[in-house]
Amino acid sequence: MSSNEFRFFLSCDINLPVTFRVDRLEGTLPSTNSPNSGIDSATEERKAELYVECALYIDGAPFGLPTKTRLESAGPLYCWNELITLSTKYRDLTAHSQLALTVWDVSCGKDDGLIGGATILLFNNKMQLKTGKQKLRLWLGKQADGSYPTSTPGKVPRHERGELERLEKLANKYERGQIQPVDWLDRLTFKAMEKIKERESLKNGSSNLYLVVDFCSFEHRVVFQESGANFLLPSPIASSNELVIVWDPEVGKINPSEHKQLKLARSLTRGIIDRDLKPSSNERKIIQRILKYPPTRALSGDERQLLWKFRFSLMSEKRALTKFLRCVEWSDVQEAKQAIELMGKWEMIDVCDALELLSPLFESEEVRAYAVSVLERADDEELQCYLLQLVQALRFERTDKSRLSQFLVQRSLRNIELASFLRWFVAVELHDPAYAKRFYSTYEFLEENMIKLTAGVNGEEDGFKKWQSLVRQTELTAQLCSIMRDVRNVRGNTQKKIEKLRQLLSGLLSELTYFDEPIRSPLAPSVLITGIVPSESSIFKSALHPLRLTFRTANGGQSMVIFKKGDDIRQDQLVVQMVSLMDRLLKLENLDLHLTPYKVLATGQDEGMLEFIPSRSLAQILSDHRSIISYLQKFHPDEHGPFGITATCLETFIKSCAGYSVITYILGIGDRHLDNLLLRDDGRLFHVDFGFILGRDPKPFPPPMKLCKEMVEAMGGAESQYYTRFKSYCCEAYNILRKSSNLILNLFHLMAGSNIPDIASDPEKGILKLQEKFRLDLDDEACIHFFQDLINESLGVSITICKYIGIPIADVLSATVIEEVNPICYCE
Repeated sequence: MSSNEFRFFLSCDINLPVTFRVDRLEGTLPSTNSPNSGIDSATEERKAELYVECALYIDGAPFGLPTKTRLESAGPLYCWNELITLSTKYRDLTAHSQLALTVWDVSCGKDDGLIGGATILLFNNKMQLKTGKQKLRLWLGKQADGSYPTSTPGKVPRHERGELERLEKLANKYERGQIQPVDWLDRLTFKAMEKIKERESLKNGSSNLYLVVDFCSFEHRVVFQESGANFLLPSPIASSNELVIVWDPEVGKINPSEHKQLKLARSLTRGIIDRDLKPSSNERKIIQRILKYPPTRALSGDERQLLWKFRFSLMSEKRALTKFLRCVEWSDVQEAKQAIELMGKWEMIDVCDALELLSPLFESEEVRAYAVSVLERADDEELQCYLLQLVQALRFERTDKSRLSQFLVQRSLRNIELASFLRWFVAVELHDPAYAKRFYSTYEFLEENMIKLTAGVNGEEDGFKKWQSLVRQTELTAQLCSIMRDVRNVRGNTQKKIEKLRQLLSGLLSELTYFDEPIRSPLAPSVLITGIVPSESSIFKSALHPLRLTFRTANGGQSMVIFKKGDDIRQDQLVVQMVSLMDRLLKLENLDLHLTPYKVLATGQDEGMLEFIPSRSLAQILSDHRSIISYLQKFHPDEHGPFGITATCLETFIKSCAGYSVITYILGIGDRHLDNLLLRDDGRLFHVDFGFILGRDPKPFPPPMKLCKEMVEAMGGAESQYYTRFKSYCCEAYNILRKSSNLILNLFHLMAGSNIPDIASDPEKGILKLQEKFRLDLDDEACIHFFQDLINESLGVSITICKYIGIPIADVLSATVIEEVNPICYCE
């Protein structure tokens, strides 16, 4: 939507009941023990029990029955947070509709019990429906007056408003998304607002009571219009040059003439003629340009018409199917029927394009079933790459037992790894009240069908034992949560908590040291774990005290994992999944950048497991060894090698730096510092802790990608051949991943309905940011120049900032220095 457009709904078209939320009461209640109350001063002061009476008045007359909230007696803070739904609908409101809200106290016995009241108009002076939080000043001792004009207006008079009212108005706009969020600045602003609030409260005392009411919001503004009216009468034009706003109710509606012309042009009677139509050279160029559009781009009316016109000649172009299905008028039964027939005869599309057909843009069950039939061609390894998104796509299905749900379950029955991950991905979503029934249906379907499986001829377990092996994973995580609670309650330093952990594993919870039966590892279901090694298990020094556990495996090896409780790691799970996918895409093009896509699995909304990779942070390495080269010389010395280390180790370091530089740039990963950049002994560098993605960053003016001076020095400096090789790997990897931009964008589009913080806040904006990073407007050669400039800019920004503030770059990027900006900073 352009900045000049104003989109809105008309109140007469909204057939929904008037809904609002009574939030809380602010201020201090008048003293209940007055001198004349007859209550003995030694008697304990009674506790007020309050409720709010809500009544709707239309043009000064009561409309419908009043509604009351529940009793609230949790003083001094009275917080109802109760949703009120009236019987009246928005379409029935008039311009002078108002709510009368009265607060009553039932603890007064036979006394009056009236605290105060206030009224608020539902439409503002621009005839727009009020939304968001509204703070009403109560008229103490007065019942809310619903007449028009009212004698108990809740709006604070302009001459009495102070700085606090102005800031609260801005905060209301911020909550409605009308002010662009800037994380680091917002934290400072709200902290300053709290201080102003305290200062104003001390200055004004507590003589006033305020009732906070939260009105619901719509996708667009709601403008008042009486039912049946064609226009709103504008205010009389005065002699002064005042701007008069006139609402056009036909804005955004379909032009009937254009619609008729379009229907005639797409008439199904032209089907015989259309079969023989071939696009001209100019039309062919336009079509080819349309086929290169990313999946996030909507088609214009002319482009939709062009694709429909040449639909028969495009059937051999598999890339054209998704674009063709976007131009179908699905409300037209005949047109939809022909589109379904053509889809069945179309050249079979690729799996990455089938993912687009599972997005919320396509509601047709036939189209979504076709997408599933294409997915059936994918092998288990490829399907596992997309499994997280396919589970999220269940939100967009029409029924609980959809074709997609059945497909995921049937494929999981043939592969225990798929079954394990499917069970976890679905179980985590059971906490979402909007889709709990949908995901529980899939969970139940998986359980029922797995239990029915019979044992295999080659000694394979029967279905019941397989399901029980998956259930034991949940039992294990529940026990680990219990251990974390016990460990956190231990007073003292981290060492004492570690001693308590080992004591529990060796004593009361010794059954965790040797399992009765092997359990499939939640992170790698093909690996059987047989118990925890207490002496090699520890706790990280962090606010959440994550566990570092060493498991014995059935084949005599060990598996080290990190278990977290109290932190939502679903965003980390998504990022690591994308790193793993991009690693696969690069290797398919014979480019191995030695990435480290460690395993991450969310086992709940605030808990999960991560694979532990033995490594050290760059901050620690630079502190102990002064340089990365000195550290690598310790493990891979070579007198004849470059910089005194083996050529293989240096090449591994350069490639891994290049791979993560490209990936973190594309995914817009923020909060990069030397404590969440880790280095393995073999020279592999990798990133952890992905709390900020898609361009979000707690620090101001972050560089486009994470590339510090010490990393470049380990390559021999900006003029060395090794740094040139690093830039070459970056450009090559960037162009390879650009070829799969549609796949990556489709996967993120399927996550649009998830509860992952940086996606849920604004899915459309996040996906567009991701699309911008691919620079699809440039060819491969132009992208090489673009990315090289980006590398130089990133290195230049880091060095410039450090020179400006006068401290070493290693210190400014380390957690110790940025702690004041971002105190919550933890990595494995």
